[in-house]
Amino acid sequence: MAIGVSANRLELLQIARAVAQEKMIDEPLVLAAIEEAIQKAARSRYGSELDIRCSIHPKTGEMKLTRHTTVVEEVENDSQEISLEEAKKIDPNAEIGTVFEEELPPIEFGRVASQTAKQVITQKVREAERERQYEEYKDRIGEIINGIVKRVEYGNAIIDLGKAEGIIRRNDAIPREALQPNDRVRAYIYDVRTEVRGPQIFLSRAHPDFMAALFAQEVPEVYEGIIEIPRVARDPGSRAKIAVISNDSSIDPVGACVGMRGSRVQAVVNELAGEKIDIIPWNPDPATFIVNALQPAEVAKVVLDEENQRIEVVVPDDQLSLAIGRRGQNVRLASQLTGWSIDILTEVEESERRQKEFAERTAIFMEALDVDEVIAQLLATEGFTDVEDLAFVELDEIAVIEGFDDETAEEIQTRAREYLDKQAAEQDARRKELGVEDDVLAIEGVTLPMAVKFGENEVFTVDDLAGMTPDDLRGWYETRDGERVREPGILDGFDIDAAEAERMIMKARVAAGWISEEDLPVEEADEADAEAVEEAVEEALAEDGEFDLAALEAEAERLGVDLETLINAGEDAETAEEDETK
Repeated sequence: MAIGVSANRLELLQIARAVAQEKMIDEPLVLAAIEEAIQKAARSRYGSELDIRCSIHPKTGEMKLTRHTTVVEEVENDSQEISLEEAKKIDPNAEIGTVFEEELPPIEFGRVASQTAKQVITQKVREAERERQYEEYKDRIGEIINGIVKRVEYGNAIIDLGKAEGIIRRNDAIPREALQPNDRVRAYIYDVRTEVRGPQIFLSRAHPDFMAALFAQEVPEVYEGIIEIPRVARDPGSRAKIAVISNDSSIDPVGACVGMRGSRVQAVVNELAGEKIDIIPWNPDPATFIVNALQPAEVAKVVLDEENQRIEVVVPDDQLSLAIGRRGQNVRLASQLTGWSIDILTEVEESERRQKEFAERTAIFMEALDVDEVIAQLLATEGFTDVEDLAFVELDEIAVIEGFDDETAEEIQTRAREYLDKQAAEQDARRKELGVEDDVLAIEGVTLPMAVKFGENEVFTVDDLAGMTPDDLRGWYETRDGERVREPGILDGFDIDAAEAERMIMKARVAAGWISEEDLPVEEADEADAEAVEEAVEEALAEDGEFDLAALEAEAERLGVDLETLINAGEDAETAEEDETK
């Protein structure tokens, strides 16, 4: 077959094959790039307005140049189109859409044409190579890959991966680890993106998942999924904490990751330039997990604030520096690992704080109730935290205090209520002085102390409150320099949750006319209505076990909830009852 093929044609195919092998792309893509280059050169020779196409036979290398003319009803471009009437003169069988091909003689490439063709071929081959690299590496995110440092530019290391290049940016490298050209390196692929310059393969040696992937290579149980690593917190090059959990109760996850005489963990440490690793047993209980995460420090007591994801940890005095760690490293890594903000106190500090709180409550009771210190201390000791507790608690709970009787309890509660009334009058006067409108106080959930706070923060009207967000009222958290920092809200200290804050704002928007009552989200039935909901569902349940829809709708309207909420609440109650029975 090759006998009739000229040397030039063979050479063309050989060049296409060589380029395809070198760039690791398909040969047809290279031939398509050459065809496009020849087409461009031919248009510059015969006219750029013409539809000229080039085809190269993939086996013989024979090149064919043709001009294409399409039959149309109305000619708009006579260089590429021909009317049906004219086409009939050429071919009586021609119809709309018929394409006439006219073969053109081969062209001689001049210097300019050759340079243009070269640029087109280079560009097309480069695009094909980029596409091949992206397709190959886009599904390898999360893998560890080996490479050789090609060069280092401004702290960024370019890594030769064999078929492509990756980059370890300065903030993805381990601090104080100086990579040099020709160094062999292992890194973690955490992102692959297509950019103007082609696919960028982003590598990291500081990524938390790099450590987890290294353990998967060193510990067979992790690779097989018997042991999982749900969380990793790293201070790259210095120290790290990893949480491990075993799906097999007979396997100790910490011991398996440490290995015989520490061989497994030491292999990871060596790869990470001596980074110390604390292996922490994971626990679903936040308090236990946080205590484990603060190892090697010992913890005496913890107090959880689940609403704000904060925990107060009390440690013995001699354990404080160990719990905090050098430059706060231990507590910072523990916080990153658990996702909780951690406050550390010594036992002495906690005792002093408790005494201070006790003294403050005692002073408040003495001032508000006009009682002596002994009575105020008794009330504080019994767990009453503020005057409002005393004003609305059952009398029996006050009367049972040693040394108190019903008459004393009644007198204390009367004084408590008088104090609250006086305080409310002062706060209302302050609210009016600040300019907070009465309509704001009328919003469901807004109290007098809240209204005063609104005035102090320039929230004077219903429209002002309607423009708020729950974060504006409750505060929010931001991450700065790797630490979770809380920004205060207008109603800090009022202990309202996100749902209450949102409900308050939505009610303000209704009052301001921004939305209607129908636009408010439908709330589920309250726990207090659980019994009524259950009765309503039973009433609507026919003998055959099917719901009487009309009866159910009537009960939903009576309870003030939508039909779906009523059914869901009934199903939840039924499920809870079944669980309790089991």
